[in-house]
Amino acid sequence: MPALHLLSLLTLAAAPPLTSEERVAVLLGLPGCVALWDFVAREPGATGRFIAHTPPGREADYALDPHNYIRSHWGAGREATQADFPLLGRGPFGQAIELRNETDADFRPLLAVPRSRLHNTPLDIKGPRRSVTVVVWTIRESGNHALAGIWHEGTDLSYAGAVQRKERGQRQYALFAGLQFEGSACGHVSDNGAGSFAFRYALHKSHSRDLTPRVPAEAAPEVLDASWHTVAMTLDAERQELTGWIDGVASERWFENPRADSMWSNVVRAWEEGHRAGTPAADSTFPADQHYLPPETAPSRVSVLEATVHRRVEEREYPYTRVRVELRWDGAQWKEESRELVAVKVNPWWYPHGIYVPADDGTGGPFTIGRVIHSGRSVGFTGWIGGVAVFDRALTAVELARLSQFNAPLAVPAR
Repeated sequence: MPALHLLSLLTLAAAPPLTSEERVAVLLGLPGCVALWDFVAREPGATGRFIAHTPPGREADYALDPHNYIRSHWGAGREATQADFPLLGRGPFGQAIELRNETDADFRPLLAVPRSRLHNTPLDIKGPRRSVTVVVWTIRESGNHALAGIWHEGTDLSYAGAVQRKERGQRQYALFAGLQFEGSACGHVSDNGAGSFAFRYALHKSHSRDLTPRVPAEAAPEVLDASWHTVAMTLDAERQELTGWIDGVASERWFENPRADSMWSNVVRAWEEGHRAGTPAADSTFPADQHYLPPETAPSRVSVLEATVHRRVEEREYPYTRVRVELRWDGAQWKEESRELVAVKVNPWWYPHGIYVPADDGTGGPFTIGRVIHSGRSVGFTGWIGGVAVFDRALTAVELARLSQFNAPLAVPAR
């Protein structure tokens, strides 16, 4: 990080609380900023759509359209309007929207920048060696699903009624409210828009160990004011790491015994097939580009689990994996007889790929806030969202910690 940029962040941290306009200026001044939705800036006129702040030279039309994806893809339910996103009147930048626990199964409102307005703009982060950061200021009432990003999960997994618009997954990047670990900061990226490791679902995701708490959306004002959290995901292409952050902290998480889990067992298979590649034991039907082979050169820790004269069992910890290795003494040296993946690191998650590049035919996914298009049609996240920001680089821990100071809410600024 440039010294002047770091000094400015530290100076701001010691200064009096910033106004809404000053907070926006700080964020837009960070290198790599693409857009900020603060839910204060709106279009003039009758529609009043929320619009994005963008840095000079990166202007684009990122107005958010209210949308019910059940209506557009299943032909059921009413269309969404601005009124379906109640306002709090306070927030990290002065305002916040509520995602409610919708009881109508045919109504799943979200806010969207359609593909037609984002394709090949700075928001459309894709391709090899690309980094990205998504930051969301939130109070989580319930749920574990999407907060913001380009993550059309597809409607070709039709287990929730007859779909009218059957579409393949068009996943790029998104921040979730935990998924398997509800409340964790869950970053999600995709190299192919669809599933991972020959599995139907995307599995390149990070999960922070720290969790955001559940807070009733209608709690007393003083409770809500004290309940804001800055949830973020970073994809650092240089480090090949996908990381989840809460309030500037990237708490490490390991997933033990992945073989016993219905989803993570697919990672085990991808790891095994990667090591079997080129041998008679390899499964020729498993796609080579879906192998999972994080670096396992020098272990950072070796634990001896069993030891006899002729047999030795070790657990070796590498940067992103823990491997149980069985060795036999052949009279001259120890030789590996078997290797078993017993744990994978899921924060940060090793990710050596690029970000999915949709075709130039309009089929790519929209950027959405609050929900994503998906066959499960679940209610998803409920609670308050007080700001969404996207960067085309991986923010640092210092920068994310600084942005978490915006958790102290402000009233709607006077206009």
